[in-house]
Amino acid sequence: MILHITSKQEWLEAQQRGEYLAPSLDTEGFIHCSTERQVLPVANAFYRGRYDLVLLKLDEAKLKPELKWEAPAGSPAAGIPESDLFPHIFGPINLTAVASVLDFEPDSATGTFSLPSLITDH
Repeated sequence: MILHITSKQEWLEAQQRGEYLAPSLDTEGFIHCSTERQVLPVANAFYRGRYDLVLLKLDEAKLKPELKWEAPAGSPAAGIPESDLFPHIFGPINLTAVASVLDFEPDSATGTFSLPSLITDH
């Protein structure tokens, strides 16, 4: 399973549209994803303090667009080795590949994220 952080609004729009599109698909040509080990450093580096997020848990085997494992563009978030490869999805995510959607809110005191308890349920 791979993970993607998005807003509740973008997820709602994806359900209405029938597929998920991230802004990075237009600007970079792919949708950024993370492994379970990578998602917290990414969330805390780029989404700290945001309370409008969900975490999409994606089944790689059900993805229709191409999935590539690539080096991050620029420096990876703190706590992620530079040699780590990230999952990138080269097209709209078909909703049948979304295994679950989890609320993803940071701690109200610190604004930092921790993994939802259901993330490790397979």
